[in-house]
Amino acid sequence: MVSSTLNQPNPVRNQQESHLNRARASLRQALSWYGYLRKSGQLTSNPELAALVKPELEALNATLNKLDSNVIRIAVFGLVSRGKSAVLNALLGEKILPTGPLNGVTQWPRSVRWQPGGKVLVELIDTPGLDEIEGDARAQMARSVAQQADLILFVVSGDITRTEYQGLLELRQAQKPLILVFNKIDLYPDTDRTTIYNNLQQLGAANPQAQPLLPDEIVMVAAEPAPMEVRVEWPDGSVSYEWETQPPQVDELKQTILKILNREGRSLLALNALIQARDASVAIAQKTIDLRQQEAEATIWQFTKYKALAVGLNPIAFLDILGGTVADLALIRSLARLYGLPMTSYEASKILKTILFSSGGLLLSELGSSVLLGLGKSTAALASGDNPTNITVFAGSAIAQAGIAGYGAYSVGKAAQVYLEKGCTWGQLGASTVILEILSEVDQNTILYRLRQELGGKFGEF
Repeated sequence: MVSSTLNQPNPVRNQQESHLNRARASLRQALSWYGYLRKSGQLTSNPELAALVKPELEALNATLNKLDSNVIRIAVFGLVSRGKSAVLNALLGEKILPTGPLNGVTQWPRSVRWQPGGKVLVELIDTPGLDEIEGDARAQMARSVAQQADLILFVVSGDITRTEYQGLLELRQAQKPLILVFNKIDLYPDTDRTTIYNNLQQLGAANPQAQPLLPDEIVMVAAEPAPMEVRVEWPDGSVSYEWETQPPQVDELKQTILKILNREGRSLLALNALIQARDASVAIAQKTIDLRQQEAEATIWQFTKYKALAVGLNPIAFLDILGGTVADLALIRSLARLYGLPMTSYEASKILKTILFSSGGLLLSELGSSVLLGLGKSTAALASGDNPTNITVFAGSAIAQAGIAGYGAYSVGKAAQVYLEKGCTWGQLGASTVILEILSEVDQNTILYRLRQELGGKFGEF
């Protein structure tokens, strides 16, 4: 386990513990939400939904258990013959994983335990070459292993090829910290080695606009150096030549990994757990919404008609606006109940406010039209008497306002569906919220800082 005796400053250790605690709280909240589904009878009364979301609920429980175990998972990727297994054997200090001159010695992912320095428990995951498994099977294997990993090692043995660059781009999509390992440096003269290193520094970022890789993000090693011919002089004056096996050169990689784990290991655990929780929550929401699409559509149309009638027939200005807002809030809460999400009036009002701001012109134009048409309708109602002209004005304003109100209700309902699907990971302890909170606190010189840059473009700059 990650030991409390790791040599790190108290502020760093305290921050990492804070990240772990927030991740645990987020996962427990997510599990409590779905526990509500069982208590409310929605899962037991809907076996199809229960079967659909079972894998994600199991994943959430497994992720929380892994978070409590404090085991760091490091996955190794690369093309065939780049020396992935040799790198792991060199780190382990013994040849546990098979290696050989033939391509594709590793046929399936395999994990081994590593406890460097006796302080940190690490699970190393070896994988087949990314160019060895074809099509969907390769992509699925890479996604599955990358999802489990807290840190990724991507092994190359020279300039990056097009296939390697594509694999690197795909792994970057997993939103995990990554170290580029330049292996087999013993095969290159110093000048070539430096040139390749500089190229890898830029290409390894997998984004032309991103800053080059930091020293902790790229390491040169010789995991299984080629035998060297040495001259041997014997006491009798004779000379012979023998091939001598050279020791692995991986100390820099080992020290880099230990430094990263010491500085931000718990934060890596927390972020990986939160990313998995976010993905599981989004999948549960998507499955639930897809399964209940017809019921949701019927609910939206029902509230659309109610709101149109209530606003159109109400003769008093401003009260119809208030009534329309109440109808929108009731619609959001009805959709939340339909999807099995516990929601208070306060939470529904926050969603409506978000929808109003995000939908901008459409719903604001509904508000403006309601004010103008409502005032005109009220004036016509007060002055109508037996004057058919005023009655006609009232009816025209009512029909126009009812149409606008109904369209607004339908828009709110569709927007609420999207929010309930995508917004299930937000909120005070939502996985996406905590991810951004943690990344906003990471130092510029950490390996997590690149994730902050990448995710900043998706969720808004920090």
